[in-house]
Amino acid sequence: MINGELIIDCFAGGGGTSVGIEMATGSSPDIAVNHSPAAVRMHAANHPATQHYCEDIWRLRITPSGGRDDPAAVCNGKPIALAWFSPDCTHFSRSRGGKPKSKAIRGLAWSACRWAALVSPRVIILENVEEFMTWGPLNRRHHPVRAKQGATFRKFISQMEGLGYIVEYRTLSAADYGTPTARKRFFLIARRDGKPIIWPEPTHGPAGSPEVKEGKRLPYIGAHTQVDFSLLCPSIFATAESIREKYGIRATRPLVPKTLQRIAKGIEKFVAGNPDPFLVQLTENGKCRDSKGMEDGLYAAFIVQQQGMSVGSDIRSPLNTITAGGMGHMYLVMIHLHHADRREAMARLEAAGAGQGEKRGEGDGELDGVYRGSGIFPETVEIHGTRYRIADIGLRILEPRELYGCQGFPKDYIIDRDSSGKAYPKSEQVRRCGNAVCPPVPEALIRANLPELCAGAGKKAAQPAA
Repeated sequence: MINGELIIDCFAGGGGTSVGIEMATGSSPDIAVNHSPAAVRMHAANHPATQHYCEDIWRLRITPSGGRDDPAAVCNGKPIALAWFSPDCTHFSRSRGGKPKSKAIRGLAWSACRWAALVSPRVIILENVEEFMTWGPLNRRHHPVRAKQGATFRKFISQMEGLGYIVEYRTLSAADYGTPTARKRFFLIARRDGKPIIWPEPTHGPAGSPEVKEGKRLPYIGAHTQVDFSLLCPSIFATAESIREKYGIRATRPLVPKTLQRIAKGIEKFVAGNPDPFLVQLTENGKCRDSKGMEDGLYAAFIVQQQGMSVGSDIRSPLNTITAGGMGHMYLVMIHLHHADRREAMARLEAAGAGQGEKRGEGDGELDGVYRGSGIFPETVEIHGTRYRIADIGLRILEPRELYGCQGFPKDYIIDRDSSGKAYPKSEQVRRCGNAVCPPVPEALIRANLPELCAGAGKKAAQPAA
């Protein structure tokens, strides 16, 4: 408790909001609620001082006078400074497409009104996808009624106001608050303590924006700050068997045509058609540095997505939104570049006494025939006035640790094991990451609206790589 008041994280998941609370106040939330045992175990590994309730939000008894079948009276009459709600967003999200929606899941947000009515938190913050504002009734086929879009949302706001709260809402981008992802989410703030609702000013912006040029904001933090370029990035031309034999890792080969086309378009957009592509120089020991040099061991890199209409993104930009079911949705592509005149390049290296960089996208050694015969990829590219031959193309999935870094989690956040020490599979790590609130956003909201709780200095968000 801070100043005698509770902080509660409902729908706590893997702990994104709770990290933001800790970053703002220096303390973990007093209470965390989630229905998923796996999520609660991960949350407990990182927030051991928090009281955890693995329970359906509707069955949780809030006050001592609750129903006899409920498990506990979690608040026990204590005042609440902040109650945070991040109800399931999947049945609002456009990514669900035309699949039927669940009225029960969409109705989880009503639990915020229940807490408002029974225990009157001073401040309530609710986070969801932007489509939450279209919340309305479903027809018999469980699809939204277009003519009534937003009707239920307006009732929700009205009920919250009827309980004595002033309510405001807007969409915020995590990138605006120093997170290496462009994730946008709906945020609602409701308060009943007579103080005004404050929306924190963005701290970051596009590099070319007037605010950044005038020094009023910092430039966006790119995904490249969280990527480990020393990890193996197998050739797209290598077979699954050769990758398993050489690296000891599993891989799906051959790649489907759509993936190859995305890579080809990415090369066109982010390398060949980019006057200043992102380049990285790898050394023999796997260390790397940004480079515009012309040595061997030179790679161009960008991000490609498995799904969606986007070709990919410049790796110096914030990462596109990570999804809960996104195992394999985000890939790192590394283009291994050699001077078009190979002999001239080697002569330069020998004269400089430099060693050849280790290949991160090493294939079968006979790539020319496969590469030139594909008809998809260019053979050469020109970068900063120098012509390069594309020697190889590497592709790997972004690792969970890299994804969590792009979401703004601290580097020491535990993602690979739960509170009992049991290993946490990668699929669950990515699921928790995709569902997570980006910690710098709740940190900013809490600092702006509850500064009296923020005397302590908590953990810092993921920082750019040196």
